[in-house]
Amino acid sequence: MVEIQKTPFVRDLASSDKKVRDKAVESLTLFLSSKTDLSLVDLLKLWKGLFFCFFHSDRPLTQQALARAISYHIVPSLPHATLHRFLRAFWITIGRDYHSIDRLRLDKYLFLIRCYVGVAFEVFVKGAKNTKADGKKRKREDAGKKGNRKKQKKAEAEAEAAAEAEDKDGELDGKWADLAAYIDIIEEGPLCPLNYDVDQPEEDIEADFVPMPHGPDGLRYHVSDIWVDELEKVLEFEGEEGERKIKGDIPMELILRPLEKLRSESAYRPVRTRVAEALDDDRLIEWGLRVRENPDDEVDSDGEWGGFDD
Repeated sequence: MVEIQKTPFVRDLASSDKKVRDKAVESLTLFLSSKTDLSLVDLLKLWKGLFFCFFHSDRPLTQQALARAISYHIVPSLPHATLHRFLRAFWITIGRDYHSIDRLRLDKYLFLIRCYVGVAFEVFVKGAKNTKADGKKRKREDAGKKGNRKKQKKAEAEAEAAAEAEDKDGELDGKWADLAAYIDIIEEGPLCPLNYDVDQPEEDIEADFVPMPHGPDGLRYHVSDIWVDELEKVLEFEGEEGERKIKGDIPMELILRPLEKLRSESAYRPVRTRVAEALDDDRLIEWGLRVRENPDDEVDSDGEWGGFDD
């Protein structure tokens, strides 16, 4: 097992000296990009160090730079074998230690969480979309290298049709499989409707299993509030402002699923109300994904008294 605790760059990440901090980020990036055998337990040890390193970081600009560095700089460079485990370790750490964050340090952690929601969309949505475009281009080029001109055109058309059919048949099993796996992590952790799951297995270090904390509500509120904000940054649109539509075949139903599930399954009315507000976002309505709900048509599922009718 890698002795991550002994790596000096974790401590240097909190330095107010930009040169020291940048060097530590580069060292951590190289370390993580060169390791494909890091277990979840290893990564949790690393995140324990990163969490408290961030805890002791001073000055707003230093905190923001550090948050961006350990998210947007590191996550895209991770090996595919490590990527989901690294993100799982982040959400386990945040869920487990969220209540230990005092009010004076809360804002910087909320910014770190925002960065991680954003970089995940950048990797799994924007990155997957670009991968698909490159794959189609390579298929056309490969087909174009064979036969005469008529055969080339026919081969290119067949390759294009095969690529489209492949996209439709295996969308979640293909280019969106990594996004679907990440959404599962989110539904299991910060946006899980349950506060306590009696059926959740216990921690098993030998099997490299650590249970994911559910919530807490403060984390649910924040992730729900920023979900559409960070998603918008990686989407491409067509049409004029106020009438924009999303370009491409982005699986929006999959992306919004954690919010829909939390709104329908949470046992707590404040959580359901907060998530309903997030889903009632004007941008989702503009993009044609939602229809604004009439508050008069809503039914109080708790059976609570809603006051006298007008």
